[in-house]
Amino acid sequence: MPSPESTAQAFEDRYGRRPDGVWSAPGRVNLIGEHTDYNDGLVFPFAIERRTWAAMGRREDRTLTVHSGAMPEPAQASLDELGPERFDGWSAYVFGVVWAMEQRGVDLSGRTGFDIMLASDVPLGAGLSSSAAIECAVAIALNDEWELGLTRRELIYICQLAENGAVGAPTGNMDQTASLMGEAGHGVLIDVRAETADPVALHFADEGLELLVIDTRVHHEHATGGYGARRKSCEDGAAAMGVASLRDLTEEDLPRAVEVLDDETFRRVKHVVTENARVARTAEVVANEGPRAIGDLLVASHASMRDDFEISVPELDLAVETALANGAVGSRMTGGGFGGAAIALIDADRAAEVEAAIEAAFADAGFTAPIIFVVNPSAGAHRDL
Repeated sequence: MPSPESTAQAFEDRYGRRPDGVWSAPGRVNLIGEHTDYNDGLVFPFAIERRTWAAMGRREDRTLTVHSGAMPEPAQASLDELGPERFDGWSAYVFGVVWAMEQRGVDLSGRTGFDIMLASDVPLGAGLSSSAAIECAVAIALNDEWELGLTRRELIYICQLAENGAVGAPTGNMDQTASLMGEAGHGVLIDVRAETADPVALHFADEGLELLVIDTRVHHEHATGGYGARRKSCEDGAAAMGVASLRDLTEEDLPRAVEVLDDETFRRVKHVVTENARVARTAEVVANEGPRAIGDLLVASHASMRDDFEISVPELDLAVETALANGAVGSRMTGGGFGGAAIALIDADRAAEVEAAIEAAFADAGFTAPIIFVVNPSAGAHRDL
């Protein structure tokens, strides 16, 4: 598995010198609150111990290079010719951050370029935000290297702009907020409209619980597919209801919404409105009653994503159903949907039993074997070396 030291050594092997430093940012699991962030809503993710490391060293010219052991060829760009039309594939997550910094007012004139080596143990396409981990690791590295003095909030917006404008994925900033603002042992209750990110102690270990991630290995990409269509449905629903965003609606508005909206748009709106309520309730319950009391909220969230937002897939449904049938406190799909991962909150001493049951269920269904592992609420982005 990669580490700060191995990433620094990979940089030295590739570029022939030691890096100036190594920075890292975590992936995230969203405990609850899906497709609410771009609707000015509430989300409740936490940073995980799986991270992306970025070893960086300055150059004498204005060239940017990036290499990753997971990619066969390095990528290169110039500080003088930055633009989304020049980015290709995975390197857009790196060069897009530099471009987004310039778009948000960072003066790149007189800046020297850099060499960078990436290493990661965040699974790709699993709904654990491997993209935000790259963006945030690069952003904090550049913030230090170029002595920009940008706040974490400013870095969140820069990374979101990179995702939206350079990569082309129409996501909100939940992933970047969790990656940059996470704290060990805590979730991050994010109010997108209010621009707040409050730590909430989760107490999983105190209650003898673990959070299991079931990576279905059904990969997704937010820049394509149904993500954009869901976002448009939300925008159309808000416009038809005469509000700026779906955050302005509550469950009391749903009887009127069913009269105003077509069936599909209503179900999209219903998911977001009820999911916001579930997020607020989950944060309240976990703080006052403990994590064992949130199971029904997780299950209701999955049902809403499956039936109303229609972003689940058979592999995710099977993972959730099997976990619950084998004693999970709660379970749901996590992430943007159309593949990716599910989560299950389980008693730690039953982890092997639940894992075996899910693997057997996938085999019986003829699905690709899932990758299953435990995650813990961990620290956000920081410098490692």
